[in-house]
Amino acid sequence: MASVDNDSQGRSSLGSFSPAIPGGFPSGVNGAAESNQLSLNEAIHARRAEYVRPKTIRIKVGTWNTAAFKGTEQDVRGWFVQGQGVSDDLTGLRISDDRSRTEPAGHNGDQIESNETINAQERRFERGRTSLPKNDPGAVPGGNDIGLYLLGLQEVVDVTSASENFRPFTDPEPAGRWRKSMEAALPEGYVLVAEQQLIGLLLLIYASPEVAPDLKAISTTSVGTGLMGYLGNKGAVTARLVLGETTRLVFVNCHLAAGADSASLERRNWDYNQIISRTKFEPIRDAMDLLQTAGESIADADVAFWTGDLNYRLADIPGDDVRRILMLHTRNEYDLSQPSAGRIEDAIKDTPPPSSEMRLSMDSLQPIQSADSTEQTNHSSDDLNENHQFPEEEDGEAFHDPTSLQTTLDSLLAHDELRMQMNSRKAFHDGWQEGPITFLPTYKYDPGSVGVFDSSDKKRAPSWCDRILYRTRQDKLKYDAKYAEELEAARKDAEMKRNGLDEAGKEEELLYDYDPDEDGAEDQDDQDVPAQIPEGVVITKEGFEDEVHLEYYTAHQRVLSSDHKPLDAVFRLKYDCVVPELRAKVHQEVARELDKAENEGRPTVTVVIDRHHVDDTETSDEDPTKFEGIDFGHVRYAARKHRSLTIANTGRVPATIRFVDRPMAAGQLPGSSPDWLKLDMDPHDGTEYPKYFAGPRTLEPGDVCNVDLKVSIRDRHLTRALNEGTELLDDILVLRVENGRDHFIPIHGKWLESSFARSIDRLIRIPEGGIRKLQQQRPKGGGKPSPAEDLPVKWSAPRELFRLTETAEKLTETCIADWEMVAVDKDAPWDTTAGWPFAEASWTTTTFEDRHELTGAVCEALDTGAGVIECMPAGTPKLAMLETISSFLVEYLESMPDGIITEELWAKLQPVLHKAEHDKKYDEHEELRTQLEEVLSTSPPHSISFILLTSTVERIISEQTASKLRSTRDEEFHVPPLLVRSATGSLRKKAISKEPRAAYRQIIAHKMAEIFSKPIVHVPEPEKHKERVSLEEQRIKFIELFLQKVVP
Repeated sequence: MASVDNDSQGRSSLGSFSPAIPGGFPSGVNGAAESNQLSLNEAIHARRAEYVRPKTIRIKVGTWNTAAFKGTEQDVRGWFVQGQGVSDDLTGLRISDDRSRTEPAGHNGDQIESNETINAQERRFERGRTSLPKNDPGAVPGGNDIGLYLLGLQEVVDVTSASENFRPFTDPEPAGRWRKSMEAALPEGYVLVAEQQLIGLLLLIYASPEVAPDLKAISTTSVGTGLMGYLGNKGAVTARLVLGETTRLVFVNCHLAAGADSASLERRNWDYNQIISRTKFEPIRDAMDLLQTAGESIADADVAFWTGDLNYRLADIPGDDVRRILMLHTRNEYDLSQPSAGRIEDAIKDTPPPSSEMRLSMDSLQPIQSADSTEQTNHSSDDLNENHQFPEEEDGEAFHDPTSLQTTLDSLLAHDELRMQMNSRKAFHDGWQEGPITFLPTYKYDPGSVGVFDSSDKKRAPSWCDRILYRTRQDKLKYDAKYAEELEAARKDAEMKRNGLDEAGKEEELLYDYDPDEDGAEDQDDQDVPAQIPEGVVITKEGFEDEVHLEYYTAHQRVLSSDHKPLDAVFRLKYDCVVPELRAKVHQEVARELDKAENEGRPTVTVVIDRHHVDDTETSDEDPTKFEGIDFGHVRYAARKHRSLTIANTGRVPATIRFVDRPMAAGQLPGSSPDWLKLDMDPHDGTEYPKYFAGPRTLEPGDVCNVDLKVSIRDRHLTRALNEGTELLDDILVLRVENGRDHFIPIHGKWLESSFARSIDRLIRIPEGGIRKLQQQRPKGGGKPSPAEDLPVKWSAPRELFRLTETAEKLTETCIADWEMVAVDKDAPWDTTAGWPFAEASWTTTTFEDRHELTGAVCEALDTGAGVIECMPAGTPKLAMLETISSFLVEYLESMPDGIITEELWAKLQPVLHKAEHDKKYDEHEELRTQLEEVLSTSPPHSISFILLTSTVERIISEQTASKLRSTRDEEFHVPPLLVRSATGSLRKKAISKEPRAAYRQIIAHKMAEIFSKPIVHVPEPEKHKERVSLEEQRIKFIELFLQKVVP
């Protein structure tokens, strides 16, 4: 079974460590108040002890440099999965002794090694077949006892081959062979969870059926450090797995630079630092369910395993001496009649005995952790690396026997480059540790032999090149803390020297000048001594508690198929595993508590909407009572409609409210409300707010705020879109309550179609009774209005234009007559302002608001076929009516999409106008007008509309001139100075007639032409100023031609 310890009862994973752990929260805080400040995920994480359960698995880590030999994959079943190939006689501490402490009695019986002799095994060695000894029961746990298998291989292809190093892709064939062998060797149900290859490096991770579902956030990567610092003949492949949603496991398989010289040693250290700095995994979701912005590194692991061919050698010791000493131990395993034994004897004879200096060095060496060895290194380095695990002296008599293999191994390990680099902080110094080395060096052997070190001409020195190291998060933090203490101590020392205290001993004398029996005894109990984390316990990055222990660390000496011996280690990992069902239950409880706390503590408002009631004059197939928002009912052009809503603070805390930008559809402008809607908070509560104030405003509990909403459609572009059905009066207001929920308030209005903003071609098709009658004839639920070409032509010119011009002319006659009868002592408005009643400067009776209200009535009369004058409120002065009609007539012309004179028609008029300008025949009015009328007649509706409009304006000018003549004798007739000043600057004084009556009419006509030039002639405006001025003058002259009349 992969999971050997499944505790069904929940336990606290934090104990006394929670104050110092990220994600830990202090106890004793009111639950409801705390939940109000925590996010959902934080609150769930605070209760993690309720939904995690402890599990224990074994992790087996193996490494092997196969040297690209063929058939090496045949041995993976025996040594890695079944634990075979261990030689009990060629280990410093016997496996049987170590195993008795970790395995129950009777495990695999008492036999731990094959009963096949080494001589017999080597004789039958053959490439392509398993090289393991027969009848080997296995000395290391394997099979179903392992939850995670990690296999790190080096040189699965020939990394010295240029074709392999510069291949543009990775050859998948070697990885396929190794996968096939592993899957055939593993028990049923094990699955491949991670794989990464970098040329000769291959990392395979398999999980048992019980462990595989607990693995998440799997990420693999590789870093090349070979040729040019980036190619993959050297480097590392790495995998990150999250176990049980709590524990980050990182596995590194590396192959560092080879060579026994100092430059190679420095390159190995460089390789290590490159792998550390350049390895990045994919971002992960943390315990708060937040996706990281950047990927994690090896340093973020809770437990990391570093395996591979590190290539560190034995330094400052002759290689021949090392080979001779070790083969003195291995030769005892051979029958002297065998070839391997002969090679060993030849090597021993060829190598002279160690020099007296070498013997003295070996005799004086003690196990690595002895007092003598620790004094040889820097004190601070020993402190920082005190967690490196080396053999304990109490583990057997082998440590005290000067002739034992273990004593020999310990003597050689004093020269191990890896341990030297760790102690000098150049590589693997920040918390990495290794199990006790009780096995022979793993490199370099004659292939096919158990204990014959390199007998080739090169005679490479034996070394522990292949290693397995590991580090917990606690180890890394411990190193970082000690390193920070050293930096601080160095800073204080430098500061003391700057202050004149050159000897640190002076301060020490002061520090230690006290009586330990008396000083400080009374204060000892008051100190808050931090709890020490037990050995092997790991507090993960997410705040969970794990335990990791090394059980086995050994080489498989009797594997013959490579010049390296494979190496493996077995770890026991106890970890907290999230139980999804329990977490779902906690999630539900926390969400309910948070919801309750938030509802009680956050602002709450109630929105009451003024419901729309259908007026008697309105008919609709829609039921306004079913609409949940603000219904403005029927909306007409220029007619204001008001609605209101009330916002009440019904919560327990103050509420700050405001209307924010609403969600926008394509083509909509941003803002808290559409352009056609104005909203105002409390316009009558006495507070000085800006006009159309949308917030923010703070309401105390029980306070009420009224919001006035007003709809008014005056924009001709919006009116045109509403008429055509491309826009609707539907929108949403968003009322934001700070720290509360948003309220979405729908707005709806039913647009009543208008003749405003329609082209002449459409206006002449509107039936008698107005556009509204046409709308009512459309079937219920009808969509967009019918296209113009689908409707028959009803009029020669727009009937609405007939009615407006007729009304304007009648009101002008009435107003002039009334003025002549009543205001005899005042200057008439047409005598002081040219362009009356169409010039805005001449409007003295009405304000914009007045005209706005009256304009809505005028437009409604046109759309329904009602009388224009009769639709205005009773008591409205005639002059106010005239100003409104005149203003609306200009606005009506401007709203036509193509105008009275279209762009196409204007282009046809250009030749006639240019010829008149060139021939200077503008003064020949009648002839030129006839020519222009012929061109206009090509579009009868536009021609009739133009003549109708200009004729009306001409008659209004004549009426003003006649009034002036009636009020003044011929000899006293003059042009009022105010009239001249009100005329545009484009009318040059030299162009004004010398005859007063002609000049009077000329000034008024010119101003009228200026007012109507753009509303009548719709052509694109040129970009250049000079061209725009020229176009404007041409339009004015064109219209003036039709306003001229000889004064008798």
